[in-house]
Amino acid sequence: MIFDILTLFPGMFAGPFDESIIRRGKDKQLIEIALHNIRDWATDRHQTADDAPYGGGAGMVMKVEPLAACIEAVKARRPASTVVMTSPQGRRLTHRVAAELAGSDGLIIVCGRYEGIDERIRQLYVDDDISLGDYVLSGGEIAAMAIVDTVTRLVPGVLGSDESAETDSFCDGLLEYPQYTRPPEFAGIKVPEVLLSGNHELIRKWRRRESLRKTRSLRPDLLEDIALNKEDRALLAEIEREDGACGC
Repeated sequence: MIFDILTLFPGMFAGPFDESIIRRGKDKQLIEIALHNIRDWATDRHQTADDAPYGGGAGMVMKVEPLAACIEAVKARRPASTVVMTSPQGRRLTHRVAAELAGSDGLIIVCGRYEGIDERIRQLYVDDDISLGDYVLSGGEIAAMAIVDTVTRLVPGVLGSDESAETDSFCDGLLEYPQYTRPPEFAGIKVPEVLLSGNHELIRKWRRRESLRKTRSLRPDLLEDIALNKEDRALLAEIEREDGACGC
């Protein structure tokens, strides 16, 4: 997977892209990340990348010419890549969206800045708009980092075990079950006995129940979009009885 990131601030990516999972993906040559400074395509001596908006108003707007030239230069080398713009107007980044993006031949990520980007960029070049949520960041660089991170996790071979990605929260629409490791007791709190039993079927069922319990408690909206099987419905009924009995 090749990520091309178009930004006014390439220095922001040095730390995050040199650590942890992303570093591992690069070292294994499973992903490639190329940073492109949009100012390099500006034609004036000040490398101007923004200008005042037509119609007036606060702030500045990213200019069309240097960004268009940058996109065209990158697209010429990666014609099969999908052009993604980070924007609060975009569809929200979810696991499902990340999996869709991971199926691309490559991603060209345009980082927004200022009050926005000249709309003609979207009309001419952009295939998809992606947002992290209903809030405004100073720029799209952090959103680009999130896209690269979540998509990289889904590239086969990047994680130590592909099962790690398959059991993450949201992969099946539910929040992940609670996790424990040594010691078996800390501050008076013991690890659930079932996890120490060695009975894989009991452990699987416990994890599914606790995943359903956590989702019902913290994100009940997610249950509306999940196709629950017979076991899931029985486990939810069991959870509701338990919560009712304790007055939760």
